[in-house]
Amino acid sequence: MLDETRSEVAQRVIAAMAGPDARLREDQATAVGALCEDGARVLVVQATGWGKSAVYWAATAVRRAERAGPTLVVSPLLSLMRDQVAAASRAGLTAATLNSSNFEEWDEVEHALKAGELDVLLVSPERLANPGFGRRVLDGLAGSLGLLVIDEAHAVSDWGHDFRPDYRRVSDVLQRLNPATPVLATTATANQRVTDDVAQQLGEATLVLRGQLARASLELSVVPSLSPLERYAWVVDHMPTLAGSGIVYTLTVADAERLTEALREVHGDAVPVAAYTGRLQADERHALEDALRDNRLKALIATSALGMGYDKPDLGFVVHVGAPPSPVSYYQQVGRAGRAIDHAHAVLLPSEADAGVWDYFATATIPVPEQVRAVLDVLDRSRDEPLSVVAVEAQSGVRRGRVELLLKQLAVDGVVDRVEGGWLATGVEWSYDEEHYDGVVGVRRREADIMRAYVAGERCLMELLQESLDDPAAEPCGRCSVCRGGLPDGLGPRPSDATVSAVTAVLRGQVHVLEPRKMWPGGAFGTRGKIAAEDAHEEGRTLVFADAPEWRETVARMFGPDAPAPPEVGEASVALLSRWRSSWSARPEVVVDLTATGHPQVTASV
Repeated sequence: MLDETRSEVAQRVIAAMAGPDARLREDQATAVGALCEDGARVLVVQATGWGKSAVYWAATAVRRAERAGPTLVVSPLLSLMRDQVAAASRAGLTAATLNSSNFEEWDEVEHALKAGELDVLLVSPERLANPGFGRRVLDGLAGSLGLLVIDEAHAVSDWGHDFRPDYRRVSDVLQRLNPATPVLATTATANQRVTDDVAQQLGEATLVLRGQLARASLELSVVPSLSPLERYAWVVDHMPTLAGSGIVYTLTVADAERLTEALREVHGDAVPVAAYTGRLQADERHALEDALRDNRLKALIATSALGMGYDKPDLGFVVHVGAPPSPVSYYQQVGRAGRAIDHAHAVLLPSEADAGVWDYFATATIPVPEQVRAVLDVLDRSRDEPLSVVAVEAQSGVRRGRVELLLKQLAVDGVVDRVEGGWLATGVEWSYDEEHYDGVVGVRRREADIMRAYVAGERCLMELLQESLDDPAAEPCGRCSVCRGGLPDGLGPRPSDATVSAVTAVLRGQVHVLEPRKMWPGGAFGTRGKIAAEDAHEEGRTLVFADAPEWRETVARMFGPDAPAPPEVGEASVALLSRWRSSWSARPEVVVDLTATGHPQVTASV
């Protein structure tokens, strides 16, 4: 419980973080008080911006004042860790992180930890799976932790919208802990099923503190019936007039990069924007996060790589170009906006194409038995010789991203083990839990149905999001585009024709490079390592990349009833070759066609 001394320590932390007039909320005080007791298990499910991190900083300060060991925070994203280190510092705590971007600091951090100089260590769930980390840090720390914090705890549950297999490693940490170590799990995005699952993993006596999830500062809107290209144009039209700075979320990296280029070409330096994706290096991501936080950028055009935990209290808008597959993940992303301001826009620009993305995500993390057997056969043949991911990919025929996911899932089940030098099979039999995985897919498809209802504007948008999270206090908000009967002032239903034409021209002028392979697939061709320059292909070019919005309608016509390709395809091909010829090593001498089945006229005309 929070006696007078503990309450004073906790209150100092809250004042340092949120200002001298800030006070502990009732549930914050309850959580901190519970975590002061040995062996406590607490799960906090509260709205974005509620102050969940204040709970673990206050609890850490109280326990450290009573000479408890340091706090270990398991946190999912590098951007989130960086913000948390800064927040801990404001709270008067000394914090550090061990992650893939600060390798040169590991020795210093580990030394400070062993010397008792750190109050808080932040790590990713992937770090828990690292054998070196387990040996050097976790083994020595597990018995002396003052507090374990599992941030974004919905990722522990594979019923959750953002399940990450490495989060299952947290259960290993729980088993290795001194039973007296208190544990706190926090999330804003857990429905009742996920809440129950996480609480069960923490232990039977888990205290669950769940609050209302409505966000009074958010004005939710849906702009329906736009084509993929018109969505780009809508963002280009509205970006200069949206209040403050914000985030535009896209479903793919390609969309983020294309939309950024369109905005830059049309508005130039008058509306500074940048693309933020998982392809960027850590220092590049940090620089962009700071630029948005300091309002040096109007917006980041981002994938979900910028999501959990990014903290900019005055973020004025969040726009989604495409609907996420889950109302829970959508709630989390729009929750970045309006934390410390009275009004913020959250605008969704859906498209019929979104359903294909939802279908992909419904099964993306479900293991395919044939692929699992192919991976395990490769590891079984290697016997006691560890294999790299690249080698497993080459010998199994399963693509690398899928191999990485399967190995993580199999490791959690004890079927494979990550060791120095690669991966080994443990000899434990693997079985496919069809009933469980069918249930997970069913939940995800029901979430997609909720997003369809959201897009259709069947009823209050905020109420629908609250209900998807099983919030018993859900009720109509009176502010969204459904409750108002239309879009708020300043938001139009369609982009201008001139902007659509300008965006089309920009996108059709982009260069899409076909990158040649640079490394031999390990073990597949009797060689490995870098492909020699004389054996490597040159870069290629492509006119239409995947489902590029600027060509979507044209391609759809081309692959309808067979007919010659529209003239703009030939004109664009000539323009592409003209731009390319300044950099090619030799003029092409041969044209080879690959006939499109059932469309000979298309092939011949192109």
